[in-house]
Amino acid sequence: MGLSLRDYVPATAAGRTFALTSLISATGTGLFLAGSAVFFVRSVGLSSEQVGVGLAVAAAVGFLTTVPIGALGDRIGVHRTLIGLQLWRAAWFVVLAFVDGPVAFTVVASCLAMAEAATSPVSQAVVAAVTGDTDRTRTVAVIRTVRNVGFSLGSLLAVPLLAGGGVWCYRMIVLGNAAAFVFSAALLGRIDVPRSAARQRAEGPLAGIRGFRDWRYLALTAVNGVLTLHMTILSIGIPLWVVQATAVPGEYVPLVVLANTVLVVLLQVPFAKGVERPGGALRALRLGGLALAACCLCLGLAADRALPAAFALVAAAGVLMTLGELWQSAGGWELSYEYAPEPRRGIYLAVFSLGTTGQEIVGPALITSVVIATGLLGWAALAVLFCLATLLAGPATAALNRRSAGLPEPVPVGGPS
Repeated sequence: MGLSLRDYVPATAAGRTFALTSLISATGTGLFLAGSAVFFVRSVGLSSEQVGVGLAVAAAVGFLTTVPIGALGDRIGVHRTLIGLQLWRAAWFVVLAFVDGPVAFTVVASCLAMAEAATSPVSQAVVAAVTGDTDRTRTVAVIRTVRNVGFSLGSLLAVPLLAGGGVWCYRMIVLGNAAAFVFSAALLGRIDVPRSAARQRAEGPLAGIRGFRDWRYLALTAVNGVLTLHMTILSIGIPLWVVQATAVPGEYVPLVVLANTVLVVLLQVPFAKGVERPGGALRALRLGGLALAACCLCLGLAADRALPAAFALVAAAGVLMTLGELWQSAGGWELSYEYAPEPRRGIYLAVFSLGTTGQEIVGPALITSVVIATGLLGWAALAVLFCLATLLAGPATAALNRRSAGLPEPVPVGGPS
């Protein structure tokens, strides 16, 4: 694709600083994710059911608070809001290190979810503010690349702490994550943000939420949200399906996850190249949907096959799922930026992120209770859903283009009713 090492470095000093902050915070997150399950059980004293309930409540809280925080970013500035979110996360991770019991855990997890759900859209708004229009998607792709590197580094750092055992070793995993967010906030404070992004609107967050009536943008959000089901397919769908329905040994599942991480690190920047061109983002979203549909068919066909054929189909599904993820991410980033009015970018990007948050809530039940439960038919139905989302992406962006051009919506063939 004609890329060099320079293409993996943001063009602006602010973009490079932002990438460094992302690497630091992702390393802390990787450290925590690698040891969180052990920490919850052995330090907090929770059962798996209590962890599940607490995280489900937290996810709902994050869903409800994302848009208000995005509107707050439009009110006080997305840069200041992002720094506040990082410090908020650091403070509550310190509290989490010493929490005891399911009720306290649920409260702390909910406070963390408020910031974690809003951080991604607010971060995108900051990137848009400090980079040029032609470099914003590439910068986000670089940031996603370094975040995957950070997750891997954090996982490695967790190994000696988990091996050491003991309550304080587990607490150091959580406190290390908190420290990473403090360092990240300090570096974010050094980024120069244009004055227009420091404070964009005079109206309050509640007024901004009440004033959001852009159904066209909501339609695009729903289409992108369906395509982000690749997240649940990787984390839940493939592992459970491989173990329950195929001849592939369960120990090969981590190889699929490892291949996904490596491919994202190597290919996210190349896949983001060109989406800024006219029609490039929509094309990427469509290709992503088709790749995900093909992934589902491969998974469905892998059931009841001999080991060589099953392994080949699962491996192909993993690659197709990753290609779908790469295309969807690049296309979704560009479209969410392109159709978000600059004065209200914080709330628009927050709304767009609800598609991802929604699939995190609905996706696990859909994959386990519907798709896996019905076997090949379920995977085929999911493939049809991805194809439908691919078809609807065109009309959704066409409606947004008409809005941007100030054109009226087309009248149905039969005329107005």
